[in-house]
Amino acid sequence: MQIEVINLEKSFGNTKALKGVSFTVKHNSITALLGPNGAGKTTAINILTGLLKQDRGEIFYDKTPFTPKNNKIKKLIGVVPQHNNVDRDLTVVENWLVHSILYGINKEKRINKINEMLHFTGLSKHKDKKAGKLSGGMKRRLVIGRALLHEPKILFLDEPTVGLDPATRRHLWDFIKSINIKLGCTIILTTHYIEEAETLSNYVYFIDNGKIIKEGEPESLKNEVGKYTLEIFKDNKTVEEYFNSKKEALERLNSLNGVYSAKIREVNLEDVYLKLTGRKIEI
Repeated sequence: MQIEVINLEKSFGNTKALKGVSFTVKHNSITALLGPNGAGKTTAINILTGLLKQDRGEIFYDKTPFTPKNNKIKKLIGVVPQHNNVDRDLTVVENWLVHSILYGINKEKRINKINEMLHFTGLSKHKDKKAGKLSGGMKRRLVIGRALLHEPKILFLDEPTVGLDPATRRHLWDFIKSINIKLGCTIILTTHYIEEAETLSNYVYFIDNGKIIKEGEPESLKNEVGKYTLEIFKDNKTVEEYFNSKKEALERLNSLNGVYSAKIREVNLEDVYLKLTGRKIEI
């Protein structure tokens, strides 16, 4: 399933959260909306999933217009919110049972789907554990599994690994990739983690202050900046310079006069954002 978003606008009082946002999500891709907190990422997701109504603009799912009342399309959507909105006093299985009943999954299929999801999410050993007793990473798997029970064509992930430690975050990245590959699910994720967008996405939209400011495949975006970044640290300031070869970066490093601390690394999406806006994405 493909999504086309055209000129979305949304305001809250005098604050313009989205200012003419347009983008396309291709079938079976992993697409990232990358930007700082407050950029408009969650607002966009909430509109695309019917939780909010845009002031202006259009949304098409496989060329079919979408509105918050379009339940046919809503049934094809799975949503994982930023925060784990589970019932802490229910077990893993009980949480999923409630969701499957709400989605009208018949009893026989319901049990089969839950058993499949226990295996797929790696939660089989924790199926009778109350959600409130699960680790952060396990809770995230519970919420993602819940969003997949009704076999959606598109999965929305809003800041999927926020608050998790680096090791748990990487394990969850592998899990998200497997959803895309094994289930053939189109994925849209919002994130402010540079490495997350680079690791997961086929295509990135930089969003800042309610606008899409740049888009492209991660490698293409980085190549526009260069191959290597020379970071120069002096007087509590960092200056970045970009080069197309490590040799050029080393020559520049050796030419520096004065007392500096410096390092050479590969260009990342943070450098792309820095060149676009003059600032880094706050974590």
